[in-house]
Amino acid sequence: MPDKQVHTNEVSSLRRLMRARRKPLALLLSLPGVWCSLAGAQEAPPPDIAKSDGLVLRTVPALVDNPLGAGDDVPMYVRGMHLTGRTNVDATVDGDAEARKYRSFVKGDRLTYDQDSDEVVARGNARLSQGGNLFLGPEAHMYTGAGDGYMLTPTYKLVTGGGGKSERADVEASNVVTLQRGTYSACACTDDGKTPAWYIKASEFEFDQEQQEGTAYNGILFFQGVPILASPYLSFPTSNERRSGFLAPTFTQSTRTGFELATPYYFNIAPNRDLTLTPRFMTKRGVMLNGDFRYLEPTYAGLFHFEYLPKDRITGDARYTFTWQHSQALGYGVNGYVNFTKVSDDTYPDDFGAGTNFQTGVQRVYNREAGLTWGYGNWSFLARVLKYQTLAPSAPQYESVPELSATYSRLDFHGFDFTMPIRYNRFQIASSTGQPNGERIYAQPTLSYPILTPGYFIVPKVIFNAAAYNIDYPNGSTMQSSITRTVPTLSLDTGLTFERPLNLFGSAMRQTLEPRLFYVYTPYRNQSSIPIFDSAVSDFNLAEIFSENSFIGVDRIQDANRVTAALTSRLIDAESGVERGRVWYAQRYNFTRSLVTMPGGTPEDAGISDFLVGGSALLYRNITFSTAVQYSPSTSQFNRSDVGVTWRPGSDGCSTCITATSETLCRSWDRRH
Repeated sequence: MPDKQVHTNEVSSLRRLMRARRKPLALLLSLPGVWCSLAGAQEAPPPDIAKSDGLVLRTVPALVDNPLGAGDDVPMYVRGMHLTGRTNVDATVDGDAEARKYRSFVKGDRLTYDQDSDEVVARGNARLSQGGNLFLGPEAHMYTGAGDGYMLTPTYKLVTGGGGKSERADVEASNVVTLQRGTYSACACTDDGKTPAWYIKASEFEFDQEQQEGTAYNGILFFQGVPILASPYLSFPTSNERRSGFLAPTFTQSTRTGFELATPYYFNIAPNRDLTLTPRFMTKRGVMLNGDFRYLEPTYAGLFHFEYLPKDRITGDARYTFTWQHSQALGYGVNGYVNFTKVSDDTYPDDFGAGTNFQTGVQRVYNREAGLTWGYGNWSFLARVLKYQTLAPSAPQYESVPELSATYSRLDFHGFDFTMPIRYNRFQIASSTGQPNGERIYAQPTLSYPILTPGYFIVPKVIFNAAAYNIDYPNGSTMQSSITRTVPTLSLDTGLTFERPLNLFGSAMRQTLEPRLFYVYTPYRNQSSIPIFDSAVSDFNLAEIFSENSFIGVDRIQDANRVTAALTSRLIDAESGVERGRVWYAQRYNFTRSLVTMPGGTPEDAGISDFLVGGSALLYRNITFSTAVQYSPSTSQFNRSDVGVTWRPGSDGCSTCITATSETLCRSWDRRH
């Protein structure tokens, strides 16, 4: 009992001491988890007294943030397992010790308070938080009167989400954080062995929380551990808020433009408007100005892009291109849109286009389109005018002036899926081509009954292709001007899924075996008199081999009596469900010869087609290797092969941090994101 009395007296003396220094400090001795009311918290309303039930508790939705005025101060609250101290000198708290004041707190195995220096020191598993920023380390210091503090060798996480490590961190009550010799990433991956994809290493960082901006001095930007940029001064946002400033420059070299330097500058005009201007310096061509203006309103949005070179040093002409994309809600479910592009000359994309021609090709057909869309229940409607600017040497395209379409869709109606697109087009083309103009009305009702289970699926389908043409041939032509065509198609898509447990290299796996058969029957209809308005031969690939028609568009419906067989096997991680690997094979067998062709084409013979075989493997976390080949049994040759490595950020573990890091650093350099 005497010990308890002495202990209580010491606490009372310490409280009187703190009040005398006019630095309010409230000390609380309690069991862990028991607190007094926090200063600045919203007080609960007085309980209502019910006539029969007594007290009724009422909760409040949240604590209220009460900013301090000039000269205001608040108490500090302390908790821990044991308190000792000397009157007017110091105090020590042991065991899950914690001190809180306003928006700051410090925790540790032991807290010591020195009254003369007004300093709280936490040692052992120390945690320091100021304004939402959190610092973890062996020792933390906080000055309760000034609201400042520091920590040695901390791991930190800012309130904006970024974090990293440093040799020393200093925090100020003015929401400024300074780090010495550390790293910063937009997402702090604190788990052992996990490192963010993007991070900055610098001799000093300064973070201004009010401006939401970070500055790195003598910094190096790393990607996957490889340094890619060094600068004595780097400024970047620490939040998603956009701001004006220079973006990352780009350097290129080509035989057409020479050495290039592009230095974009981003203007954050308003929350719903921005502009990016990019001077493009080209040693062979001159200086081109590129720009992107974006706007966003409650009922409309759009983009205006332009590129302008006043005088080409090689041709002597002005060169330019511009694109306007706009969409607008007109009310009652009606939306309008415009997509218009103008290019100054035929060789513009060759001279100034991005990428290399043999890798990406050159775009020579540009849309000039305007239309209206409307949705009502199961119906959707479209009315548009579609024209093109076609650059030589590409041939002119048929333009649709206009196109009117309506589509009805009803899914899972007593197990049936039904769709029916109906479309009318008026096609026109330059008279210099000698090709006819014409009208086409087309309908394709489709009915299917999908049966889907975990172990198998069966999808029977019936398609009815109906089209009517009215063709305007050049004068003197004796060809038929009115043509109708109806072609039915039956298909059956079915497959099985087998699964077994497997232990591979000490890991629990599930291996699947998935055979699939796809049968199509379409009778022959002579379509040679129908002109080609908007159709083409589909590329032979895994999607086409499982389609009912080998032509894109509706001017040709291929006759078919064929079956496609495929076999897929997957390796799936039994714990995470992640697909670790896959191999697949697909080949088509034509029972009869297909006679319908494009003009100048050859029929497809009966027998087996080329086969497609491929596979993929998850090499490491989110890096996937994939390959596919097309082999012709008739010629014993590989007609095509493809090999690739894909990186998909954010698929597991700390790669989520990698995604956030990449996006935020992209915002640092490209604030359009």
